[in-house]
Amino acid sequence: MPVNQSSAFDNATRNALKESISTKNQAFNSFLDLSSSDQKILQRYHEILMQDGEIFAQVFYDYLQAAPSTSRLLKEYEAQGGQISDLIKKQLQHLFGFLSGHMDESSAERLAHIGEVHHRFGVDPVWIMGAYRLYLRHLQRVVRNNEKIADADRAVLEETIIKLLFRDMGLMLEAYWESSLIEIESEKEKVASLQEQINDMLTNIPQIIWSVDIVNGKPLYISPSSRQICDMDIDMPIPCLGWTVPEDRRQVEQAWQEALEGRSVEIESRVIQPDGKQFWFRRMFCPYKNSRGEVVRIDGMMEDTTEIKVTLEQLHTLATTDALTGLTNRTLFHDRLSQAIAAAEREGETQVVVMIMDLDHFKEINDTLGHPAGDSILLQITDRLQGVLRKTDTLARLGGDEFGILLPHVSDGFVSAEKLAEKLLEAFVRPYHYEDNELYLGASIGIAVYPEHGGDVATLMSRADVAMYHVKNKEEGFKFYHIKLNPDAQHRLQLSGDLRHALERNELVLHYQPKIDLVENRITGAEVLIRWDHPVHGLIPPDKFIPLAERSGFIRPLTDWILMTATQQCCEWRLAGYDLRVAVNVSARSFQTPHLVDTIASILGETEESACSLEIEITENVLMADITNISHMLQKLSDLGCQVAVDDFGTGYSSLAYLKKLPLNTLKIDKSFVLDMANDENDATIVRSTIDLAHNLGLKLVAEGVEDRETLSLLMKLGCDSAQGFFFSRPQPAEQFLHYVNTKFPEQEI
Repeated sequence: MPVNQSSAFDNATRNALKESISTKNQAFNSFLDLSSSDQKILQRYHEILMQDGEIFAQVFYDYLQAAPSTSRLLKEYEAQGGQISDLIKKQLQHLFGFLSGHMDESSAERLAHIGEVHHRFGVDPVWIMGAYRLYLRHLQRVVRNNEKIADADRAVLEETIIKLLFRDMGLMLEAYWESSLIEIESEKEKVASLQEQINDMLTNIPQIIWSVDIVNGKPLYISPSSRQICDMDIDMPIPCLGWTVPEDRRQVEQAWQEALEGRSVEIESRVIQPDGKQFWFRRMFCPYKNSRGEVVRIDGMMEDTTEIKVTLEQLHTLATTDALTGLTNRTLFHDRLSQAIAAAEREGETQVVVMIMDLDHFKEINDTLGHPAGDSILLQITDRLQGVLRKTDTLARLGGDEFGILLPHVSDGFVSAEKLAEKLLEAFVRPYHYEDNELYLGASIGIAVYPEHGGDVATLMSRADVAMYHVKNKEEGFKFYHIKLNPDAQHRLQLSGDLRHALERNELVLHYQPKIDLVENRITGAEVLIRWDHPVHGLIPPDKFIPLAERSGFIRPLTDWILMTATQQCCEWRLAGYDLRVAVNVSARSFQTPHLVDTIASILGETEESACSLEIEITENVLMADITNISHMLQKLSDLGCQVAVDDFGTGYSSLAYLKKLPLNTLKIDKSFVLDMANDENDATIVRSTIDLAHNLGLKLVAEGVEDRETLSLLMKLGCDSAQGFFFSRPQPAEQFLHYVNTKFPEQEI
C-alpha cells in the first residue's frame, strides 16, 4: 500500500537503503533473466493488459477490507481525512505501473520506498504476497482469454509478467525486511545507550543494588559499588552476610527468610570492614514471584546510613546533654526520675531521692570575671560533684548555676540523702581557681523523697525546689521538703497538679484584646491572653500559673494549645469575613525548645490559615537572654511567613545592631512608659524616641497600656502606629470580642 508520507528514517539511512536496493535490482534483473525483449512484448500488449482495471479495483478493495491489518489502516486513513478511492487508485497505479517494463534504478527506488512505508505502517508481508497473487491471477486471465493476443506470444508474455511480478514483489519485500533490520539495529542502539546510562547510574550512586536467583543460588546482578563495601563476599546467597557484625547476623538472616516467604523487608544492621571500621547500612529485601506465586528472585539494596546514625546520635546528645559540662540536662533528668519512680513503684519498699542544688554567689563571679570564668568554675564543680556520687546516681545541670542529683533505688532515703548532701557541701569548702584567682562558693540544696514527698516528677521537682529556696533564704546548707517551709507551697502544688488536667477538662480559655490602627481607625487584630477558669478558685490570670507550667514541663502542651486555638479562631473569623491577626506571646521556655517552629508550621497547615495572620510576640528580656539561638528561630518564623513582634520594649537592653539584623515587624513599647506619659515628660520622651527608632528601622510601633483619651491623643500626635489598652477594651472571650468589633467598628465586616 503506497502512502504519501515521509520516511521515518533519516537521509543517510534512506540513501543506504537505496544503494542496497539498487544492487539487489541488478541481481534480480540478472537472475530473473529480464531483458529488452521483455520490455518490447509488454509495450506491444500494454493497452490490452491495462483493460478491466475497474473490475480489478473492486476485487482489490474487497481484499483490503477482508484483511484485519489493512482494514485497520483504511479506517485510520479515513479518520485522518483521506479518501479510500484515492488510496485504491494509487495502489492500482503502482500495480499496473510495472507493465511499462521499467527495470531501472528509479523504479527500484520507488519499490524500496513503498516497502519501507509498508513496514512502518505495519502491513504484513503475507498481505503483500496475497495482493500480488490477486494481480497475477487477473493478468493471467487477460493473457489467456484475450483474442487480440497472438497465440505464439501468450506463453512468453505470461512468463514476462511472472518475472516482473517476482522482481517487483521481491524488491519491495527486500526493502521491507531491510527497513525492519535497520529499525532493529536502531532499537538495539537505543537499548545499548539506555543500558549504558543505567550502568553509569548504578555505578555512580552510592547504594549497592543486587539481584539473586534463589532457585540456582546465584547472583544475577551486583552493582560495582558493592566491591568497595563487601569485597568478594557479595557473591554469597545473602549479600554481605560475612561482613555483618556477629550481633546483627541473626537479624539479617531473619529478614532474608521473610523475603523467601514473600514479604518485603527493611532493616538496619552494621557491617565491619577488614580495617575494623563499622558502618551502618539500611538493607532492603524485595521478593519477586513468578506466575505461580513462587519466589524465584530477591532484589535488594544496601545504603550506608552511618552519617545519618551519627547525626541522630549527636542530636540525641544535644537534646539530652548539657553542652558545657557534658552532664545530663533537665529533659533527660526528668526522664530518669520518671523511670526511677516507676521502678520503685514496681519493687515497693524502695525510695527515690531528688536534690536540687543552687550555687551561692555564682552570679558575682560571672559579673566580675566574665562568662569564661563562670564556665571554668562550673566544670570544676562538675568534676568534684561526680567524684562524690555513685555510678548509679545521676548528676544533671538543670540550667545556669542549678544542678540536679538523683539517687534511685535506695532503701533509707532520708539517711542516704543527708550523708550525700553533707559530702556535696564539702566539695565547696576548698577554693576554686580561675587564672590567679581563688574563688569560694557555697551551695543550697533542697531535697524531696519519693514516695513521702510526692509520686510524680513534677511534684518531686517542685518540692525539692521549695526546700532549696528555703535554704537559700536561711543559709542552712540543705533541707528536706516540709509543707511548713512555704505557706503558699501547698496551694502552688495543688494548682500545679490541677493544671495538668486543665486542658482535658476544658478549663482554659483565651481572651482577646483588640489592637487599633491609629492611622486608619480600624481594628487590625488582637493579642491573645490565656485565662484559667478553675472550678474552685475561679478565673486565674496567667502570671499565677504560667510559671508553674514552665517548672512542671507543662509549658509545651500549653503553648501548643494556645497556638492551635488562637489560629483556629483566626480562621473562623476570616471565613466569617473579618481580616484580623492574632498575636501570641511565647514564653522563654518555649523558645528553648527546637520544636516551636515545626509546631507552628504544622498548626498553620492543619488549619489552612495564612502564616501572616499569626504574630509571635517575644519579650525583650527573653530575646536578649539568648540572642544567638532565638534570632535563628525568629528567622525561621519569618521565613514561614509569621509576623514577629518584640514585647515590653524598653525594659531590657536591646542593642541597635541586633535590632537591625533581626527579622522583626513590630516593637511594642512597654506600658510602664505609656501609662503616665501625658504627665511625665521623661516617659513622653522615651515613647517619642522609641516611635522614631521603630520607624527608622522600618518597623511598626504598638503602644500598650492606653487607658485614657489624653494618652491616646498624644500617641497619635507622636505618630504611633497602633495601640491597645483598657481605654479601648479589656481582654474578652471571642464572642464578646467580635461583638465589640461589630459595635465599635461596624465598617470592618465585609
